[in-house]
Amino acid sequence: MILITTVFRRLRGLGLALATTAALQIPAVAGAAAQTLPEHLIGATEAFLEEQVANYLQRASIGGRYEIQVNRLDSRLRMPACDQPLVASLESPAQPVGRVTVRVGCQGSSTWSLFVPAQVRLFRQVVVAQRPLARGAILEAQDIDWRERDVGTLTQGYLTEPEQALGSKLTRPVSIDQVLTPNHLERAPVVRKGDHVVISAGGAALSVRMPGEALQEGAIGEQVRVRNLSSQRIIKARISGPGQVVVDL
Repeated sequence: MILITTVFRRLRGLGLALATTAALQIPAVAGAAAQTLPEHLIGATEAFLEEQVANYLQRASIGGRYEIQVNRLDSRLRMPACDQPLVASLESPAQPVGRVTVRVGCQGSSTWSLFVPAQVRLFRQVVVAQRPLARGAILEAQDIDWRERDVGTLTQGYLTEPEQALGSKLTRPVSIDQVLTPNHLERAPVVRKGDHVVISAGGAALSVRMPGEALQEGAIGEQVRVRNLSSQRIIKARISGPGQVVVDL
């Protein structure tokens, strides 16, 4: 009888010990369930980029549509629960276009952060070549067109208005549907050395026109030296068009 009682007491003691251990583990298990999961990080990144892209388009006064794609994260990733809303900041690049990295973290009682890669595709209408063109070609309306492109991939730049290309000379050959960049173009001269030009001087109330001779070649908007054939004086004038120069008074 004593033996049985002793065994019972030992078993009861063991049971109490097991119960106490289980009770201590319950909060730990419950705490493990309250974690920051990959979907929380992706949601925070998407919301942050939505706001950043909208603000960027407004500041830059540009139109276009955009798509945001956050890279897939490891489904096993677990971060400590955050008792504050997750915070995010753009790590790189300076503008939220193209391949971006967002720092997402917690600034609550548990402080941590990690980097989430994503891609922002910004689609805009840009100027492209409508047909193959040789180097030195002077661009005309039938040579160019508009097409929608992801400008985040256009690292060499792009043009958004046909007027930025018309009348320019190609510095290299281009193929059909190729995006035209500033590096493809140089302003074609519309006045050449020795050309006879009309010099316009004055303002809105009074304008004087006189014959002249260009001593330099230049494109529209450039200043060149011109000889006034009436007085033989050499002046500087701005090219306003083919055979036309203006002296701003």
